[in-house]
Amino acid sequence: MRSLLIRLALAAFTLIAATSAGFAQHGRETVRLTLGVQATGTVKWELAAMTALKLDAKHALELTVRDVADSKAGQIALQAGEVDVILSDFVWVSLQRHQGNMVTMVPHSLTVGGLMVDPAAGIASLADLKGKTIAVSGSPVDKSYVILAAEYNKLTGGNLTEDADARFGAPPLINELIVSGQAQAALNLWNWNSRAKLAGKTELISVAAMLKDLGVSETPPLLGWAFFDETARDKKADLKAFFDASFETKAALLADDAIWDQIRDVMNVGDDDALFTQLRDDYRAGIVTKYTATGMKPAEESFALMAQYGGKDVVGDATEIAKGTFWKGYRK
Repeated sequence: MRSLLIRLALAAFTLIAATSAGFAQHGRETVRLTLGVQATGTVKWELAAMTALKLDAKHALELTVRDVADSKAGQIALQAGEVDVILSDFVWVSLQRHQGNMVTMVPHSLTVGGLMVDPAAGIASLADLKGKTIAVSGSPVDKSYVILAAEYNKLTGGNLTEDADARFGAPPLINELIVSGQAQAALNLWNWNSRAKLAGKTELISVAAMLKDLGVSETPPLLGWAFFDETARDKKADLKAFFDASFETKAALLADDAIWDQIRDVMNVGDDDALFTQLRDDYRAGIVTKYTATGMKPAEESFALMAQYGGKDVVGDATEIAKGTFWKGYRK
């Protein structure tokens, strides 16, 4: 009996020691964060890949994912304290800081996408948009549309909103307009542009190329993981573990085709191999591979550009990006 008790005690000690060693490896016990993400957003692909690669387990992550209807709903959830982290754009984060709401972020994806055109419409340059119908995802203050209008003005001296018939709406509607021929050009979310490509439409110019022509040095990050400064103080180790896992997942998605096969169901492509490949390749174009808060000059240049051409409707009263928009507590 005594021998059995000794063996049980030794086994328990071994388990405790192994568990403690595992916790020590990550500098803490379990990392707990609540994320607010769009139910149908492509960010779900990264989270699915993270799980498939067991990177959440590697970094002792316990993530609670709450679905939100859209970006606005995510912003409300963050401000209400219902979630720790959301996906949002750097302009919104900067505006929050200018207004006294201390939100900060770490980049998640680059500014991607572009202007899709119908090859039969005879649009060989932006000047040819005059008199045409352009379908645009969002509203007149959508950031990509502001960039397009700025580039159009630079090249032609004209006002795109006056020169063309711009029709605004949700991404599925915009895709339907360009695919059905009701619009000759479309500015949509990148994943819908992928579908338009398969329908025979072509990209006339990318948003990145427009930004470069307008003086932005490199492609800026558009979306990032946003959270309050208070969360950054209270859960710094949690955030670091999450971002480490996120960047490791991104590296795998960029280089390893096999992981895409594992997350295919989340992509909702069914047995459409062409769509699967197009979405995979276009997603890779927006992957962020490095980050330092002091290396965000492209975002600063983009913000100034949107302030110049979009005005208060886009950036409020601010003329430059707010200090602290990008979190200095992490780098990759």
